[in-house]
Formats: sequence, C-alpha cells, structure tokens
Amino acid sequence: MPLLVTIIGLVVLIIFISYFKLHTFLSFLAVSFGVGLVLKMPPVKILGAIQKGIGDTLGSIVAIIALGAMLGKLVAQSGAAQRISTKMMSIIGTGYVRWAFMITGFIVGLPLFYSVGFMLLAPIVITVSYRYKLPAVYIGLPMLASLSVTQGYLPPHPAPLFIMNQFKVDMGTTLFYGLLVAIPAILVSGALFGATLKKYLTLPNKNFIATELEDSQMPSAFISFLTVLLPILLISISTLIAPYFPKDSFIRQALVFIGDSTVSMFISVLVAIYTLGIKQKRKMNEITDMLGISIKEVAMLFLIFGGAGALKQVLTDAGINKAIADMMQASALHPLVLGWVMAAIIRVAVGSSTVSGITTAGFMAPMLASTHTEPHLMVLSIGAGSMMFSHVNDAGFWLFREYFQLSMTDTLKTWSVMETLVSVSGLAGVMALNSIVG
Repeated sequence: MPLLVTIIGLVVLIIFISYFKLHTFLSFLAVSFGVGLVLKMPPVKILGAIQKGIGDTLGSIVAIIALGAMLGKLVAQSGAAQRISTKMMSIIGTGYVRWAFMITGFIVGLPLFYSVGFMLLAPIVITVSYRYKLPAVYIGLPMLASLSVTQGYLPPHPAPLFIMNQFKVDMGTTLFYGLLVAIPAILVSGALFGATLKKYLTLPNKNFIATELEDSQMPSAFISFLTVLLPILLISISTLIAPYFPKDSFIRQALVFIGDSTVSMFISVLVAIYTLGIKQKRKMNEITDMLGISIKEVAMLFLIFGGAGALKQVLTDAGINKAIADMMQASALHPLVLGWVMAAIIRVAVGSSTVSGITTAGFMAPMLASTHTEPHLMVLSIGAGSMMFSHVNDAGFWLFREYFQLSMTDTLKTWSVMETLVSVSGLAGVMALNSIVG
C-alpha cells in the first residue's frame, strides 16, 4: 500500500507540473500533503515533516547555489567567457573550431548554471558562424553537450549537489568519478554525434550575434581561466593532498576546510570580485548590484529544492524508506540502472533535469545501504538519467530552437538526440566504472 501510494503520488506530481502547468513548488507541497494524508499521517506530523524537509534541504545547498550564481554573473559580465572562447580558438585554430567550443563549454560549464552558460556562449557560436560561414549547429552542439554533461553530472551544479548531499558523499570523489564519466560522454554526444550535423545549414538567429568586447575590456586569459576553474582547483587540491597529512594536523584541517564546497565557492567569488570586477575598473556598488541580480535569477530554484525536500521527508516519515529497501532486495535490475531509469522517466515526463534528479534521489536513498551500491556512482547514474531526451516540455529545447532557428523536427533530430546520447553514454560510463571500483 505505501509503495502504491508513492507511485500514484509521483504520477500526480508529474501531471500537476506537465499537464496543469502548476508551479513546481506548489505541486510538491500539494502531493506532500496528499500522500501524507492517504498514508494516515497526523496533519501535525505532515506539517513537521514538510518544515524539516525544506529546512534540511535548503540548509545544505542554498549557500553553494547562491555563490555559484554570483560567480556565473561575474564571469558573464566581465568578458571572461569570451576571453576563454577566443583563446581556445586561437590555440586550436578555426579548422577545429567545434573542438574549441566543446572545451570552452566544459571549462565554463564547470562552475556556471546551464542557462547562464548557454546564453553566454551561444551568441559567440552564432557570431563565429556568420563570420566564418560555418554551420551553427555543427560547431555549436559540441559546446552544448559539454554544458549539459556538467549540468547533469557534476557538483556544484544544483541537482548533482542535492543528490550528493542526500547520499552524504564526498564532493572531491564525486568530481573525480564524474570527470571520468563526463569526458567520454561529451566525446560521444558532442564530438562524434556533432560531426554528423554539417547538413543543417539553417542560419541562426541574427538577433543573438554577440556584442564583442574590445581586448582591453576583457580580463587576461590567465585570469579568466584561473577564476573560472578556482573552485575545482581548491576542491581537487584538498582531495588529493589532505590524506597525506596526519588527521589532526593543522595543514590537513586547513586543506579540508578550503576544500569544502561552500568555502571553495566563497573564496572563488571573493577572488572573482577582484579579478573580474575591481581589476576591470568596476565600482563596488556596481558589482554588488550585479551579485544581487544573480540571486534573483536563481531564487526559484530554492523553492523547487525545498518542495522536493518536503516530499522526501513526508515519504521518509511515512516509512517508505523501508518499503523501497525491501523491494530493492528482490529487484532484478542493478540499483544503478534502476536509478537511471527512474530519473529518465521523470525527466521525459516533467522536462526538468533538476526536478528529475532531486525527486529520484529521495526514492533511491533508502536502497544504498541495503544493496551496498557505490553512492558516488549513484549520484552520477541519477544525473545521467536526468538528462534523457529533452523535448517540448523542456525550456532548453525551446532555447536551442529559438537561437539556432531549426524546425521542430530538426530540433528533435539534433538537440533531443544529443541529450539522449548524453544520458545513455553517461550510464555506460557509470557501469564501466562500477566494474572497476564497485
């Protein structure tokens, strides 16, 4: 009975979001109340679970999401992304421009949200397309594959970060495994599949040609790369070096401290305020206004995460954890495959990779202990599933179509297939890695 109610609740959630277009946060709250009442939880207990779920969820990720938004805004407004892109093109050459954009997408996508990275880099792709008379989809899709992979697989992006905190796993290890899975997925979905798209010659939207900054207006290549990659560098240094020092030593504690996701992002934002703001002759009040705008742009994410946390806590307090764990013990599917399948189904139905990832995490958490599944790989498996087949219910689908001016059919043949390859190749990478470390 509890499992049936959970499944019905999930279906109702999907219907609320995708069919009735009810706001995601309200949908989560409505389903949380409904499931709790059907499972005969006292109303006071339901309220307590919702409050606890929202608090616990936001308490662990709100600072990182806010800091990530701030860093993204500084990178976008300073010209650092344009500098990285043009530098990569000068190194690789216009003959390999799609590889330059693919690498740029990966570098910029590590700390930036997908929508920020897209709106930052797509105009540069369109500008290059017109200037060098190159097919925009052909040179642009590898870059979008990189952005999608980093968004779906790697913290500190919202969904992977949420899943990681849900499973209580280490960020450094998740990043290390994630990079091992991400690079082949980008090569398959971006480089290999992208190479087949030369026939799409439709001209992209001229309205999105980038306004190029003068060389003197942009930060240097060194500063741009360093600032964008600083959070990853700090986390990696902590993960690789800290274990070599005694547990209670000051050096190890300091390394662990700076390697914490919140601290590393905080340090990176402070550095970016100087390198991409003050050093670029911007006034402090202008920088502060910019940071304030960045928070407004991600505020809705906080509500979505809070709603997902509320539903998770109601299900947990109702005893769904034990029921799922018992069911999983008899399941024929490998837990990593099951997590991918559940995330993929929710993604296709709802259209949001974020909702897909964080909803699936709540269902899969109980079975980690009972099946001894490698939790870092479960983060990646769910992340890969959450990228499955983007179509008409996904904002990214329409964003791509609007910028690149493709027909509905061609958008499905290019964008949707690319996202599907991102998902499937991600699962393949996870299973291959599991055979080694699992």
